[in-house]
Amino acid sequence: MTIVALALALGFAAGVFAGLFGVGGGILFVPLLVALGLGQLDAEATSLLAILPTVAAGTWRQSRYGNVDWRAALVLGLASLGGVGAGIAIAQAIPEDALRRLFALVVLGVAAQLAWRAARA
Repeated sequence: MTIVALALALGFAAGVFAGLFGVGGGILFVPLLVALGLGQLDAEATSLLAILPTVAAGTWRQSRYGNVDWRAALVLGLASLGGVGAGIAIAQAIPEDALRRLFALVVLGVAAQLAWRAARA
């Protein structure tokens, strides 16, 4: 099986499980991308980039229903540019091993939240 076919199959499976568990896909995609050989920083960036088609499709569809406040979207989009720049600078300044450990803490936090919600249900 080629690496592309493996990546597509794993991406599909991660998407299904992310939808089933109600978690962000990046929680599953990033570890899969690291397992396929990407570095932590590249895996996180790729996961974030993969969100763009979903955002574009969702925005287009919701705008047809009249559910998009374009002024608020513009303000939020422009304001987020500073956050993106700061996030890139911080992620590049942190050693990759530390970045991987921080991501693991996020995954553990999501797992704890899922367990807590399941216990309350």
